[in-house]
Amino acid sequence: MPAPTDEARAKVNLTLRVIGRRVDGYHDLESVVAFCDCADRLTLDPGTELNLVTTGPRAGDCGEASDNLVLKAARLLGERVDGLEAGEFMLDKVLPVAAGIGGGSADAAAALRLLARANKLELDDPRLIEVARLTGADVPVCLSSRACVMTGVGETLLPLALPKMPCVLVNPCVAVATSEVFKALGLRHGQLLVGATDVLLYDPSWPEAGASIDAWIRILAGIGNDLEKPATRIQPVIGEVLAALGSAEGVMLARMSGSGATCFAIFNDDADAQRAAQAIRREHPQWWVHAGTLS
Repeated sequence: MPAPTDEARAKVNLTLRVIGRRVDGYHDLESVVAFCDCADRLTLDPGTELNLVTTGPRAGDCGEASDNLVLKAARLLGERVDGLEAGEFMLDKVLPVAAGIGGGSADAAAALRLLARANKLELDDPRLIEVARLTGADVPVCLSSRACVMTGVGETLLPLALPKMPCVLVNPCVAVATSEVFKALGLRHGQLLVGATDVLLYDPSWPEAGASIDAWIRILAGIGNDLEKPATRIQPVIGEVLAALGSAEGVMLARMSGSGATCFAIFNDDADAQRAAQAIRREHPQWWVHAGTLS
């Protein structure tokens, strides 16, 4: 019988507003999150010893296994579930790291789903939810792996009925540390971002299930990503990526995801997305490019 496997889908921040920085140092966010059809794959081979083996084209970028969020999540869950059945995780790493698409968080969330299955835990088990929050800010949203509005420090999730959106993701293969981007944003403890009151007062009426991509783009285009400017100051190549995506035929929206450096574009149809991806690969063969679907 094959070992159980789960997909760790890339998280994409369609919008990201920074409301402000709390007195405890954490930043309050508001983000519309979708997930892409590109993913790492995680397998759990049951056993007595907790371990992680990493393979795949991005395995060399993962650093020390002992620091991996997969093991962190498993250890935290083991502290809360007596006799937790774990074993050896095998991670096929294809997503770029430190890229603004939650690769490590998605891997940790996949680990929690596999452990929940192995130990007959429900995904809404309070211990599982607590571990997701303690592992990382993006792990709770990756645990559900469905489109939503994420607020606070990632703990509050409001599901959304997004249509399938043809997309292209591009990463220029430079790492961007989230902590450095927030540092460049320059908010003091307890400080609201200028204009954040507008965000607090603006409660968009999200389109209902079955709404068109056009209906979603009309709302998403007016919100933005507050981390795009500071991230571009740290890595100017992000501006080049956005220019390449924004000039493609059929593009409806181009923006940076998370704290970068991955950027995405939403297209009118799959054919436009595929043509754009092919053109960018020809012009920038050193960049990571994926054409697929957001939902």
